[in-house]
Amino acid sequence: MDVIGLGIAALGVAIGLGLIGYSALQAMSRQPEAISKLQVAMLIALAFVELVFLLTVFVGAGNLKTQAPAAPAAQSAPAGQ
Repeated sequence: MDVIGLGIAALGVAIGLGLIGYSALQAMSRQPEAISKLQVAMLIALAFVELVFLLTVFVGAGNLKTQAPAAPAAQSAPAGQ
């Protein structure tokens, strides 16, 4: 189940990075004189999104390693015995 959570986190990060890039490009096209300031703000926002994802991956991987293995299924006796 944790693996599904990591996949959802990766999807969220991909959407977030796309939205940040899209917004930055729109702002740069509207105000070309502010490109350097916008690039810095965009890179900081990208770094925060990536940091959250990396923390999610490390915590998720740690949880996968610390989970106890599932107990083996009990074998039932054959029918008729």
